[in-house]
Amino acid sequence: MIPGKKASCQQLLADYKGKKVNYYGEKLQFDGVGNRDVYNITAPFEDGGDLIIAGRVEERESEDSEVIFFRQRDGKWLPKEGSPTFCLQDPFVTRIGGELILGGVETFPHQEMEGLLNWRTLFYRGSDISSLQYFAQGPDGMKDLRLVKLEDGEIGVFTRPQGKVGGRGVIGFIKIDSLAELTINTIEKARLLKNQFLSDEWGGVNEAHLLKNGLLGVLGHIACFCNGRNRHYYSMVFPFDPEQEIAGAMEIIACRDDFPKGPAKNEKLVDLLFSGGLCRNNDGTATLYVGVSDAEAHRITIPDPFLRYEMINNNRN
Repeated sequence: MIPGKKASCQQLLADYKGKKVNYYGEKLQFDGVGNRDVYNITAPFEDGGDLIIAGRVEERESEDSEVIFFRQRDGKWLPKEGSPTFCLQDPFVTRIGGELILGGVETFPHQEMEGLLNWRTLFYRGSDISSLQYFAQGPDGMKDLRLVKLEDGEIGVFTRPQGKVGGRGVIGFIKIDSLAELTINTIEKARLLKNQFLSDEWGGVNEAHLLKNGLLGVLGHIACFCNGRNRHYYSMVFPFDPEQEIAGAMEIIACRDDFPKGPAKNEKLVDLLFSGGLCRNNDGTATLYVGVSDAEAHRITIPDPFLRYEMINNNRN
């Protein structure tokens, strides 16, 4: 597979708008949580015969968040009765070895900077949402940790270090043999992927799909600042060879303008999409689920971005 080359948000956005088909998203309706916002959702996943969405739920003026599980009734997504909640932000789900894995971001007071928050990713596992139990955490200050079962039975771990190692945020990758190896020490040994982000931009992985040819179709986000203040987040994808640890070229698959207008958490977060998950359909399309402007949850059906990646010749001999 040919490695990708660095490209700016603006370059990728121009490429996307130059070939964009006229697809348009829709807002998902949530109820049963009072006046709180629901955003940064997962794609729907099956649990006990129901299709479930996990969502970040919080007051508009706060980041004191909890993750709630929703199921659809009469066109609205309502909290699933009797399901647990977690004091986390930005949930994500996957399945490893038949188990459901839930992750999310825990915030806590920063030990060195008074009045500020730090964060880390927590992981839970179980046969279903009612049996989820904590089993691992990532390093302090790291979001966007994601797991995926690989073709050879190993587990791929995508990381996103920041600061001295990763600047504003880059993507790393490491393979482990079992969930027991998911430790902070292992995560910090992940090799950083090359040729992805400019030094003043950043991004991360939100979900990884094992493709028919053994490659991974990676759903993520790429982001930048405008005028030093306003943030711009776009949904992006790229192919990844987990054996050679090579990332192909990134491409944007959705931007804020693809969805209905609506409120934002604040004026700096208007142009923001946070990729939650992607469901591949059987007709050449895929449905992308996103958080919008840190205030709402939407979805959009687009051409399946991973079909082309499955056509890549993966003969490594």
